[in-house]
Amino acid sequence: MPSTWTLLIALHAIAAGYALIFGAVNLLRRNKGSAAHKILGRIWAVAMYIVVLTSFGIRTIDGGFNWLHALSVLTFCTLTLGLVTVRRGNIRAHQRFMTGSYFGLVGAFIGVIAVPDRRLPQMAIHDLAGLTLWVAALALTAGLTIAGLMQLRQKTAPVISVRQ
Repeated sequence: MPSTWTLLIALHAIAAGYALIFGAVNLLRRNKGSAAHKILGRIWAVAMYIVVLTSFGIRTIDGGFNWLHALSVLTFCTLTLGLVTVRRGNIRAHQRFMTGSYFGLVGAFIGVIAVPDRRLPQMAIHDLAGLTLWVAALALTAGLTIAGLMQLRQKTAPVISVRQ
């Protein structure tokens, strides 16, 4: 079994979980450019930056870097370019950079869970209750955030009055 969870690894895993959830929600939403999309996008970008930056403190067993660290460098660049392009009004480039960043995250996640010696697969074997609780807490808090944003959207929607 791998070494114990550190604060850095826990922060990395939590941010990655949120990034997976919020990124999927934003990609699947129809209303791109809405207030909810922008807020979710900002939450996702912060989570992604936390994932990328914390990854550099997480080393392999021999203390080095691996392909996931190279992906972190690429993701930092594409995420930053995605934010720059949307500020400049280039929505098409923004979509490409952000979609690429999200699918890079999905690829890294698949890479992590595909290696049986890593922490998440080991939790599934040795601490299924803990893993279930962790996933449920992420899903619940992310769901509450998304529900709150939907309420915000409903409150800020224009009111149409009908005169009789």
